[in-house]
This record gives sequence, C-alpha cells and structure tokens, in this order.
Amino acid sequence: MYVIGTAGHVDHGKSVLVEALTGIDPDRLREEKERGMTIDLGFAWMTLPSGREVSLVDVPGHERFIKNMLAGAGGIDLAMLVVAADEGVMPQTREHLAILDLLGIERGVLVVTKKDLVEPDFLELVSAEVLETVEGTTLEGSPLVACSGITGDGLDELRRVLDEQLEATAPKPDIGRPRLPVDRSFTIAGFGTVVTGTLLDGAFDVGQEVELLPGGGKARIRGLQHHKEQVERATPGRRTAVNLSGVAKEEARRGQVLVLPGSLEPTDAVDVRLRIIALAKAQTKRVLKHSAELTLHVGSAEVPCRLLLLDQQELSPGEEGWAQLRLLEPAAVVKGDRFVLRTPNDTVAGGEIVDVHPKRHRRFHEPTLDALASRAGDDPLVAVLRQLEPATMQALASEMDLSADELKAAVDALAAEGSVVALADTDALMTAEGFAELTSRGRSAVDAYHADHPLRQGMPREELRSRLTLDDRVFSGALERWSNDDVLKESGATISLPGWAPKLSPEQQTAADAYVALLKAKPYAPPTEGAPSADVLEYLRGSGKIVAVGEIAFGAEAYRQMVDRVTGHLRSEGTVTLAEVRDMFGTSRKYAQALLEHLDQERVTRRVGDERVLRGG
Repeated sequence: MYVIGTAGHVDHGKSVLVEALTGIDPDRLREEKERGMTIDLGFAWMTLPSGREVSLVDVPGHERFIKNMLAGAGGIDLAMLVVAADEGVMPQTREHLAILDLLGIERGVLVVTKKDLVEPDFLELVSAEVLETVEGTTLEGSPLVACSGITGDGLDELRRVLDEQLEATAPKPDIGRPRLPVDRSFTIAGFGTVVTGTLLDGAFDVGQEVELLPGGGKARIRGLQHHKEQVERATPGRRTAVNLSGVAKEEARRGQVLVLPGSLEPTDAVDVRLRIIALAKAQTKRVLKHSAELTLHVGSAEVPCRLLLLDQQELSPGEEGWAQLRLLEPAAVVKGDRFVLRTPNDTVAGGEIVDVHPKRHRRFHEPTLDALASRAGDDPLVAVLRQLEPATMQALASEMDLSADELKAAVDALAAEGSVVALADTDALMTAEGFAELTSRGRSAVDAYHADHPLRQGMPREELRSRLTLDDRVFSGALERWSNDDVLKESGATISLPGWAPKLSPEQQTAADAYVALLKAKPYAPPTEGAPSADVLEYLRGSGKIVAVGEIAFGAEAYRQMVDRVTGHLRSEGTVTLAEVRDMFGTSRKYAQALLEHLDQERVTRRVGDERVLRGG
C-alpha cells in the first residue's frame, strides 16, 4: 500500500485532478466548496492499472495554509508536483518543492495540468520550466505528464506513470513499532472518537491497547478502517482510521502520535542535521541565526522551538550545519524522522533528526562535533548501534526503519565486512570500534589486577564483569570471543592474560615450601599457625597445593585422601557420623567437623540429623 500526495501552487488544479483520477471530491469542508480552494487536507483513493490500491492526500496550495500542507506531506511515498499550464511555476510551487526536498521524498511525477487551456507551444515552454525548476532537488529526473482534469486528456498516461513509479518504490517497512501521526480527529455518533493518519513502522489490531502521545492518555482500538472498509488488522503504509474507546475527542488532536504503550517517549530536544533552503523568496540572503525562534513541523505535529547552532554562528541559504532544537512543547518523534522549520511566513530549513533524547551540548565543542560527524558518516545501522551498544536485535529493530529480515541482512553484511561484532551465543551486537574499546578496557583491567596481585592466578570473573558494567549474558559472549581470539584466558572463576603465571620470589618460595612441609607433617590435623602471607597462601591455593576448608588449610594430597575415604565409606555404609570421621583419620573433632561442613557446602554430602549421607542418596 502506498500514499500519493499532491503539491503545488493554489488554484493549479490539484483537487480537480484528484477527483478526476478517483471520482472522490477531496474538498470535504463547506468553506472549501464555497471558496473553491482547498484549506485543509483532503483524502481519496483509487486502484491503478496494475491493480495496486493507493491513497491520495490532497494538500492546500495557498501560502496561508502551508502548515496544513506539512501535516499531510510527511507520510507520502510519491509526490505529484502539480503546475498549471496557463500560469507556470509560481511561488508555492517552489516552496512545496523545497519542502518535498527537505523531507527526502525521492519519488515523484511532475504533472502539468489544464493543458486544454493553452496552445501546444506554450505547454512545451511550461513543461521545460518545470523540468528546470526541479533540477538539484530529490525530484530531478522525475517523469512529466501533461493532462487536463476537466477533459480527461492525459489521465490514463498519468495513471500508468504513477504505477511505474510505485513499482520501483519500496513499501513502508514493518519493524514491530506501529505509530500513526494523527492528521484528523473527529467523532461519529454511536462510535466515539476517530483519528486518522498514515500508519508507519508496524501494524495495529482491533482490541489492542494504545496511547496518544504527547499527553493524550491510553485507549483501546475499537475498530479499524481502510478506505471506509472495516479491517481487523491495519498494516504499515496505509491511510488508516482508528476508532478509539476510552478517549474523548478533546483528548485527541492533530500532531499527536498513536502508539503501543511504552514504545515511544516524547522529547523536548532533538539533535539534527540542518539544511537552509535557497528559494526565490530568499534572494534577500536572510541568514538563520543561533537562538532563532522557529516552528518545527515533523509528522503531523507543529511545535515551537529554539534553534541552537552547534558549529556555526549563522547559516545562509544553501548551507548545512549541526544543531539542537529545544522544543517548547514535547513531541513524539524517532531518529531518522525528516522535518521542516518555518518562520511565521516562510519555510526556511529542514533536515533529519539524528538523536531524540540528546544531552545539552557545548557550542563549537570539537568532541561533540566529531561524534556528530562520525554518526552522519556511518552506515545508518552502525550509527544507531554506536549509541546503544551493546544492543540487541530487538533494540535495533525499535530504532531502525527496517523489517526483521532487512535488519538481519544488514547486520550480516556489516558483520561480514567487520563493521559489526556479534557476541557468541547472544543476540547482542557491538560496532567493531566499540568492541575494540571494550577489549582494551578488559585487558587493562586484568593487567592492573595482575600488577596489584602478582601471586594470584587471575582476576575474579565477577569483578571484571562489574568493572566493565556488562550484564552477565553480554559479558559471557564477549569473554567467549576473547578466549577464542587468545585475548584473555578463563580458568574456572578467574580471568588472566594469556601466558600469565604467578611466580614467587626466592623468599616467598622458601616460606611456601616450609608451610607445605608443615602441613604434610600433620596431614589430618594441620597447624593453624605459622602460615605465610595472604598472597603466598592465595598462590598455594590457586596453584592447587593446598585446599582451604573454612579457616583450616589442608595439603592437597591429604584433602583428596580424606574426601576419597569419606565418600568410599558412605558408598559402602550409607551414612557417616562426625565421630566416625574423627576416628577414621585419628584427628580432633575440630578438623572432622570442618571437613564435613565443607563437603556439605560443596554439595558432596548432606546432613540428616547427626549423620551425613551422599548428596542425592
């Protein structure tokens, strides 16, 4: 499903053309019919020769109603730039063209109407003027069709050309995050509140809970309509009417966005890449200055804002720059949305939103400008990932205008070229630069731990995870990749650098050997005094020469013997008591109790009354 929008100067035949194509009069207001001029958005639909069904949005051409034009222009897939043959290109032709260019609408058909009112030679001159006017814009190279909405001449060719253009136009993606910018709201007796708009980014189903943002509250979808037909499910790219229960008409208005609860958070600031237009009206070379007060038009919303230029003092017509817009009212927008800025009388600039919840920036701050420039130069998916990393596929899908299949294909391609790193056994992703930085931090943390604790086998796994502020799933994926790439080595619950081995000094080695000999002299009743320093003890434990059993240390060989004899006794006799273990090794109650409690903790045995049995026995 596609949406076609008209654009062009007042009284150039847009509404007549739409009615001639569809049989539907898009002028729905009594004032429009009395004045013969479109004031607000009009809507119609038709089926093209291929069988493709399309919606049409008819916009007002008068300069006083540009804001109404903007409310309908954001969701269109293809524009019909309409120019009357008896007048040629006019001021609103140029302004509407500039708006389409700022909104990034790349598919269009140039329609010269009222061909029945002029001679062929004059029609040829006007057609040439139209082609020249669109040079350097997104509509450059678009096909041109001359026709008459009154006689019908050329309408069949126009339908054919529209079909051809839409054949090469990608449909609106379904990324599971439906949003409908509201361009109309009204009530129907017996049904309640209805809002309409072009559905983007996902589907709505009858019965779903939704909310109107900003400030409209929650509601439930009572019914869905497409071209006046009831449907159970509305898919992206369609002009959709949504009947809402639980919300009054006064709570629903143009400029809000209908979304699933919690899927979108309104913002009061956005970072943008800004371009100043150069219209014929701007021949005065009026510049756009820092801190200018403007009106932001995005989706169907109209929001007053203040312009903060980040890299220049002012921008002249045709120039570009980085800026932050501080909004005087919240707006529900997403990264990648196109927008237009206006003064009370003129369209002055537009561009693309690159961040919807930015921090305040210092002006002329090189790190900020470098980050913005890097983001602009990135593949769009990499740019989003850089802000979220590490990110899941689900998180990326909520930020990108891509279907699940398109997202997977994009991620696979970027991973193949090395721009993106997929963490093993997770759906977490990082940019190559982000993962390299994380790897550097990980190695530095482990290296510092080795320096502080030279006699330990490595850094505790949980301590490294905490220092890197990663959840366990992402950390496990990163650690597996580091192990495979021989960046870090995992041994039990410790992490070390490859090739790391703690080494005792001669003095420490002497102390260690003496302590081990002391334990061997009384293997089942080792002394609790005369131990070396804590670091040497940790070295002996980590190297497997001693085993800590509570506050007691056994020699490793003695410990294994004791465990083997106790478990062997349990397998043959079924139970063992503390006294039996004491007598088994000719030791004291203190050592027997410490051993049995240790075996309980290690889940080798379990206590039943005054006896122990094998775990699971």
